[in-house]
Amino acid sequence: MAYSYKGSISFGFVYIPVTLHSAVKENSVGFNMIDKNTMSRVRYKKTCEDCGGKEIKQDDIVKGYEYADGKYVIFSDKDFESLKTKKDKNITIEQFVDIGEVDPIYFNKPYYVVPTGAEKAFSLLLFAMEQEGKAAIAKTVLGTKETLIAIRSKNGQMLLNTLFFYEEITKNPAKDITESGNGAELELAKQIIKSMTGKFEPQKYKDEYQEKIKAAIESKIAGEEIVNVKEEAGGSVTDLMDALRKSLDLSQKAKSTAKPAAKRKASSKKAQ
Repeated sequence: MAYSYKGSISFGFVYIPVTLHSAVKENSVGFNMIDKNTMSRVRYKKTCEDCGGKEIKQDDIVKGYEYADGKYVIFSDKDFESLKTKKDKNITIEQFVDIGEVDPIYFNKPYYVVPTGAEKAFSLLLFAMEQEGKAAIAKTVLGTKETLIAIRSKNGQMLLNTLFFYEEITKNPAKDITESGNGAELELAKQIIKSMTGKFEPQKYKDEYQEKIKAAIESKIAGEEIVNVKEEAGGSVTDLMDALRKSLDLSQKAKSTAKPAAKRKASSKKAQ
C-alpha cells in the first residue's frame, strides 16, 4: 500500500521511523464534465493572465506570495525545506491526553501508522498508550503547513488523525438555546432516544444512494429512463407532543419487528 508520509514519531530522545497510510478511501461514483452539444470531455488548461491564453507547462509553474499589487516573491520547494527544523520534519509528541477530551469537531484525516524500524519502541508506545487510555498530541509540517496530530492506540493498532487548529474552528451561527421543552415533552424525547439506542455497528450502514446511482447508470446504458422513486405521503404533524408520541410509537414498532428477524438469523446459524 502506498504511503502518504515517511518520517519519524519522536518523544523525548526516542525516534520511531514510520509511514502513514490513508485509513479511508473515496467511494463515490466519478462523473466527467461533458459538453452537452458535442458529447466531448471538458478539459481545463492552466494559463497566465498576460499570456494571451497560452497554456503553461507544469514545470514553469512556481509558488508566489503577493506582497503588493502585482508584485510577488517566489518560493521554491528548496525554500520551504530550508525553513524546516529536524523537529518540523518529525511527528513530535508534545503531550498525552485522554482521547475523550478531544472534541470530534477537531478530527480531520485518519491514517494507519506503520513502523519501518524500532519495532520495540513502537510496541512500547502502542501498548503503553492503550493500557493508560491516553492519546498523544503532536505536531509536524506536512508539505508547507504545520499540522496538529492525535495519535491513539486501539485493538493493537496505532492510528493517527490530523487535527484542525483551534483558530480553524468557526463559531456556530446558531443562537444560544434556552428552551428545553416542558417536562412531558422532555420525557418523551428521552424515551425515543432509549428505544432507538443500540451498539454502533458501522458495517451495517451502507451508502444506499451510491447504489442507486450505479443502478441508474446501468439503466441509462440500457437506454432506460430514470423514474421518480414513489414514496408514501407522510402526514404533517404540527403539534410537538403529538409528533413525539407518534415518533415513539414508530421507533418501538421498528424495534419489535427487528427482534424476530434477529432471532431467525441466530437460529438459522445454529441449524448450520
